[in-house]
Amino acid sequence: MRFFRETFIVFRRQLRIALRNPAWVIIGLVQPLLYLGLFGPLLVPLASAFGADNAYALFVPGLLIQLGLFGALFAGFGLVAEWRAGVIEAERVTPASRTALLFGRVLLNAVQLLVQAIVLVLLGFAFGLQASWGGIVFGIVLTVLLGAACACASNAIGLLTKSEDVLAPLLNSISLPVLLLSGILLPITQPKWLVAVSDVVPTRHIVDAIRRVFTGTFDSTVWWGSFWAVLVFAVAGWWGTRVFRRENA
Repeated sequence: MRFFRETFIVFRRQLRIALRNPAWVIIGLVQPLLYLGLFGPLLVPLASAFGADNAYALFVPGLLIQLGLFGALFAGFGLVAEWRAGVIEAERVTPASRTALLFGRVLLNAVQLLVQAIVLVLLGFAFGLQASWGGIVFGIVLTVLLGAACACASNAIGLLTKSEDVLAPLLNSISLPVLLLSGILLPITQPKWLVAVSDVVPTRHIVDAIRRVFTGTFDSTVWWGSFWAVLVFAVAGWWGTRVFRRENA
């Protein structure tokens, strides 16, 4: 109970800060919405070529993963600012759990991502999305899980680097290859060497899983993608917690 109370205290403080400046929530949603409005209609005549009956059931899951990646992967910038202001050291001298200090922040990122994902899906219906409601809920859960993992990793990297100048190019060098190899905009089917490379990227399998559940299908692809989502979150959470627990972090 103490851990959950401390996590909620950190979350509540972070939420108050976010509510004073909600611009980042809106900014994080702008890029996927631009893709939805400007790129989505181009996929309508191509949907059948990828075995999809509805183009937006193919496209919206990719945009959800894009939200999960870019909406949470840059959470470390806020942590660097807090470290520079002395907030992190002030929190570390308290008896609060180091894990709670991390997960209170990650919980805020997860809530922000949840709101953005719901808005994106609702707007997707306005554009013509046809999907299973159960699949939508399951897909959003996987998205939030991936986003929480990205937030854990980003906070860990931010606390290790303690510099936006290092953090920005490092995260960009990670996010861009992941974005391109995940088949977010279109499923990767050719060439074979690119398919083989993308198979080692966990987000590729998570995207495939969400696309399947949007059609109401729960098969091995869905469970494989779910496994990767849970594994990535577990590893990132373990690493982030370890960094926060280090005495010299």
